[in-house]
Amino acid sequence: MRARLESDFHRLAGRWCRMWRLLSLSALVCLLMACGMSNDRVAPVKYLVGVSQANLSEPWRIAMCDEIKSAAALNGEMRVLFTDATDSPLKQIADVNALLEYGVDLIILSPSDAEALTPVVKAAYARVPVIILDRAVEGYDYTLYIGPDNQSIGRRAGNYVSKLLGEKGGSVLLVNGLKGSPPTVSREAGFREVIDKNPGVRVIDTLQADWLRDRAEEELGKRIKRYGKIDVIVAQNDDMAFGASLALARAGRTGIPIIGVDGLPGPRGGLDLVASGVLDATFTCPTGGIEAVGFASDILKKRDGIPKKVILRTQTVTRHDLQTDALRGPVPVKRANGRSDHKIVLGFAQVGSESDWRLANTRSITKAAAYAGIELHFVDGQQDQDIQKAAIRRFIEERVDVIAFSPRVESGWEEVLNEAKAAGIPVILTDRSVDIKDDSLWVTFMGGDFLEEGRRAARWLLEHSPGDRPVDIVELQGTVDSAPAIDRGLGFREVLARNKRFSIIDGRVGDFTFQGGKDAMRSLLAVHGTAIKMVFSQNDDMALGAIEAIESAGLVPGVDISIVSIDAVKKAFEAMIAGKLACSIECTPLLGPLLMKAVQDYMDGKELPARIITSEGVFPASSAANEIQRRQY
Repeated sequence: MRARLESDFHRLAGRWCRMWRLLSLSALVCLLMACGMSNDRVAPVKYLVGVSQANLSEPWRIAMCDEIKSAAALNGEMRVLFTDATDSPLKQIADVNALLEYGVDLIILSPSDAEALTPVVKAAYARVPVIILDRAVEGYDYTLYIGPDNQSIGRRAGNYVSKLLGEKGGSVLLVNGLKGSPPTVSREAGFREVIDKNPGVRVIDTLQADWLRDRAEEELGKRIKRYGKIDVIVAQNDDMAFGASLALARAGRTGIPIIGVDGLPGPRGGLDLVASGVLDATFTCPTGGIEAVGFASDILKKRDGIPKKVILRTQTVTRHDLQTDALRGPVPVKRANGRSDHKIVLGFAQVGSESDWRLANTRSITKAAAYAGIELHFVDGQQDQDIQKAAIRRFIEERVDVIAFSPRVESGWEEVLNEAKAAGIPVILTDRSVDIKDDSLWVTFMGGDFLEEGRRAARWLLEHSPGDRPVDIVELQGTVDSAPAIDRGLGFREVLARNKRFSIIDGRVGDFTFQGGKDAMRSLLAVHGTAIKMVFSQNDDMALGAIEAIESAGLVPGVDISIVSIDAVKKAFEAMIAGKLACSIECTPLLGPLLMKAVQDYMDGKELPARIITSEGVFPASSAANEIQRRQY
């Protein structure tokens, strides 16, 4: 033990020596002080964490730094170094490289420009774990992303404005953040997605205020005389909303509702502005700072079950909410069955047993429940939505503590989920999501990022298809209206559109089954024959069925027709080793441990994120022989 402590001391002492030599740069010393680093003498710690912040001019980012600093102090095992990129991608790239030179064990980064920072994040990820906050870089070359769903925030704002203005409608002034930044684009897209359905609501102008109060006040002040009636102002953060309120007051324009985003506590924070009546409403946008430190500790200690993405929960906050218990922090949950001294009871309605992936998913859930000491009531939905609904209603009658299910399709769940809500039983979605406006009907979703899976399949195809000849692709599609079928198809097309060489000439539904894929491929071959050069299959089981159909047609899979699919089940690795499948994108079915942890956390009164996205890889045929022994399904 003594030798280990001495080793740790010498290792950290060496880091501190390197660090202090580099910190002779006065700018970085100032940055450390700006984020609250103390000059007091500190004891050596186990981990050194570098934080690369996009800027320290926005209150939201300052709050992020404060949360990281406070959480790290409570953790007691880590020391945190902060840098401020002052919204310069070039400076932030230099900051990341400097932090690596200091010898940090992990980097937490909030990008000033996600696209520009992607290469340096990829390089850093090859050396240390990297947690991305707020704005996701391109691809999956990082350890964990934590951030809000900005499009969802925009939709919430759109729904609020639509309800506020009613059928009569009215005029809306938008005050946006930094032009082209992902939060700006996504929040406006979500807002317009909603209000475009209401012909009575019209946007009269969009101001760019770069997330800054003074800029919002200045820009609105210059233009306010041009505008006639303004029925509501929607600002993409609370600081700009406050700036807009100052401009209105100076112009003598009163009584105009103003809506912001962030919901920070403290003087002139969003919650204070709502409480004082300056803002009509705000939408909370957690910084992720506290969560980042918690996950950083887990990552550094090499704990299992680290997700790839955590999407934080957003709440609508009005004055009424602040005067009631609507924003009261999570508390331990009272058991629906009244048996506080007994096991947690989980009701799970599985979609079916249609594939090897689904069977592995069921085994993972069953095994994890037994390991966690959770009583599991399990129903196989047999690919029938009515059976799943009946199972959920039975769980309600049984007064289980938590209901979880993997919905066969996205639509048609409102009635039964409202029944669960009325019974006070929380619902967790696994693997597949639902299309319901009221997101209070479930507490979290966990599973893969289906859009990204489709994108990754297309990226691999583009990167590994040399030449300039056109490539005709056919698509084997999953269950109609299911979340993975919809999103994988959208993600694949989004990336494929970047190269005109590639075109999807046809597609057939295979319902995610081996036989469905075989029948769909037979049909496509009958129509297109040897014109087909590539198959994109939305899961491995359909791809394996397609391989049989291709061979039955006298063609050679992997030679005459190349196949890319999604799931990365063991049989797909066998097909890759045999040269019949080119690549499989992982979508892990091993959700059991994540689900049980979420159930236990919820019952302990912890707030769950809106979405928990699993970590997944890309497996080309060249890696199959080395990877197959590690596959658990």
